[in-house]
Parts: sequence; structure tokens; C-alpha cells
Amino acid sequence: MPKLKTHRGAAKRFRKTKKGKIRRNKGFKSHLLTGKRRKRKRALRKSTLVTKTETKTLMKLLPYK
Repeated sequence: MPKLKTHRGAAKRFRKTKKGKIRRNKGFKSHLLTGKRRKRKRALRKSTLVTKTETKTLMKLLPYK
């Protein structure tokens, strides 16, 4: 069986934790920030985990990560 290719777009956006979960950064923080409250902008800086259903799909896109 041939080697699988890593989806380069996904590789730039997601990374795996030591326990095998997938971490991602939040969106909606690049522009139009004056209308967003300070608390919301602070929360958008933090990364979060991908849901279980999306994790299955991403595992196929990131076979070697």
C-alpha cells in the first residue's frame, strides 16, 4: 500500500496532543475587533480541542502527525 499524503492545509491548522486529541486555534479574531468585548477577545486567544466527530475526519487528513 502506498504512503498516505498529509493534508497540508490541515497540518498548518491542527496539532495533536500527547493523548491523541486534536487542538485548534479559534477564529473571529483577525479584524472587526472594536465591536467585540474585551473578555471575548481574551477567550479567542486560547486554543481549544476539536469535537469527537470532527476528530475522526481529521485523523484521516493527518495520518503521520
